[in-house]
Amino acid sequence: MPTALITGIRGFTGKYLASELRESGYEVYGTVHEQGSAQDGEFAADLCDPEAVRKVVSQVQPDVVAHLAAISFVAHGDVEAVYRTNVVGTRNLLQALAECGKTPRAVLLASSANVYGNAPVDPITESTPPSPANDYAVSKLAMEYMARLWMEKLPIVTVRPFNYTGVGQASNFLLPKIVDHFRHGAKEIELGNLDVARDFSDVRTVVVAYRRLIELALAGETYNVCSGKAVSLEEVLSIMADIAGYVINVKINPAFVRENEVKCLRGSNAKLTETIGALDSIPLERTLRWMFEVKKL
Repeated sequence: MPTALITGIRGFTGKYLASELRESGYEVYGTVHEQGSAQDGEFAADLCDPEAVRKVVSQVQPDVVAHLAAISFVAHGDVEAVYRTNVVGTRNLLQALAECGKTPRAVLLASSANVYGNAPVDPITESTPPSPANDYAVSKLAMEYMARLWMEKLPIVTVRPFNYTGVGQASNFLLPKIVDHFRHGAKEIELGNLDVARDFSDVRTVVVAYRRLIELALAGETYNVCSGKAVSLEEVLSIMADIAGYVINVKINPAFVRENEVKCLRGSNAKLTETIGALDSIPLERTLRWMFEVKKL
């Protein structure tokens, strides 16, 4: 049975990917950040502690690795922590993997479509020049460039997921926040930028894409992971009104309005599907209904 190591295994994506890999025959291990909370198959390790990372990698000796651990909330207040975790933490992992005595056959690094910024093209392809518009996006692009230093030693494949959601995503993200308000029957919701459109996928589709890329081990490649469709915030609110049976009153809170907000992100998944085959594209309405009806995993 091949072994898989998932950093951030208890995170939103990590839980789904762990299940996907187990169902595909992997023995799955993972890292968690919280000290003293590790359960079976888990290791408490701060990615910013290189010795702790080396110990985990040495013990697991993974056949495949999915690096998901990161500070992923764009509006996170501690900018230094964003860079330290997303860049230095990733470097510590790659160094540990290169020195552990067993080269994994695939190392998947989760970057972000935010690296494209306000790209003046539609749809955005992998060849679109990056133009990050916030510190989170800059940290992810810096991670990608740093990872190039390890390309000759490790079979690294990079993914740039566009927005995705599902049951279990934290409520400080946009769609879970909207769904929670409708689930609780709130009459009003405070939002920021309304003139935005995003390419939304279902987390269950995303982890299937990750698993297929891991299995193919396409070293040195970068892939958009997306639906290829952009949905406006107004459309999301309309879908939720149909699901919940009422229209919510929207108030604009200036505190939620981002100065450098990316207005529209729609990706091309042509390269991805040409490589791994067609994915089961779950309609956003079905994803939102699932989130509305099932609060937790």
